[in-house]
Amino acid sequence: MPAAPTPPHRPHLPGVAPRDGGGRIRTAVAGLPPSCFAFVMATGIVSAALLESGHPLPAEILFWVALSALAVLLVATLWRAATSPRRFAADASSPASTFGFFSFVAGLNVIGLHFDMTGRPTAGLVLAVLAGMAWLVLTYLIPCILLLRPHERPVLADANGSWFLWVVATQSMAAAAASAAAVHHSSAYAAVAAALWSVGVVLYLLVGALVTLRLITRRNRPEDLSPTYWIFMGATAISVLACSSLLELPDTFPAVAAMRGFLTGAGFILWSTGLWWVPLLVIFGIWRHVVHHHHFRYETALWSIVFPLGMLATSSMAFGTVQGLPVVEAIGQAVVWVATPAWAVAVVLMLAAAARWMRRREGDGQTATA
Repeated sequence: MPAAPTPPHRPHLPGVAPRDGGGRIRTAVAGLPPSCFAFVMATGIVSAALLESGHPLPAEILFWVALSALAVLLVATLWRAATSPRRFAADASSPASTFGFFSFVAGLNVIGLHFDMTGRPTAGLVLAVLAGMAWLVLTYLIPCILLLRPHERPVLADANGSWFLWVVATQSMAAAAASAAAVHHSSAYAAVAAALWSVGVVLYLLVGALVTLRLITRRNRPEDLSPTYWIFMGATAISVLACSSLLELPDTFPAVAAMRGFLTGAGFILWSTGLWWVPLLVIFGIWRHVVHHHHFRYETALWSIVFPLGMLATSSMAFGTVQGLPVVEAIGQAVVWVATPAWAVAVVLMLAAAARWMRRREGDGQTATA
């Protein structure tokens, strides 16, 4: 193999390490995963769960954390696309990572949900429009890339839990459209919301079949069962939240009137299925980390545990309230106090990982200047 090119020499003063802060930032941006907006999704939905359960102050703090992260990650993603186009394109064409781009759509709509809940629907509608444009591009571009572009190995071999982000993004659009219908008393928005919810349910069945087929037909290694499989449950939870938003709309909207009975039954089925998934996903984690001693460390996929927990809490409270099911609502209230500590643990692990990465970079810089 040809030798790697020698990096250009950068002169520096004796005894003084060169400033490499810009280099560290460029390295971090170049390695940014497509699913980086999962942090925004997780933080935003835990904020919504706290707000729904009657804790406005911590909810507002987390909301501003999520909003700030959205802005930073958007700039970083655009920077990455401009400065590392090959890595960006490789992620976009990889079946294992490309669905992570849907986290941007869901992140926008989760932030919009907080705006709607706090009486700022105009801001929520603006974010929904931006999310809708991104969803339209991604929902057709990604399948075309995967199905029409030649691949070295079968696409199904790389199926994983991140594929459910397609469902999550679609149902987040349904919830946003239902909120817009309620604010603007628009039967057109209601019809769009009902249509998107229906598409999201069908996508869940389709993606669920493909991912399950991958799980049962190929050998599963500890590294394969990543936390992204928690989105199996998260996709049902956000479907229930969108269903609740539709059920709150009046029957004067023809699309809602035609679907109300189905929405009621399907919403409870989806909620029950999501709750059923939780013990199995916990068993997956035990098998991965306890039985096979897979190292537990920070990874972006950890937010794929926090988001489903926060969404389960929020959707359970919403669905229980709309349908008059106190048990469902009480379960949602309880799950808030699982999702919030999970968010805190993930943040601590993230900050610790960032500190270790910075120390390694500094150590590499000092070694290079010795």
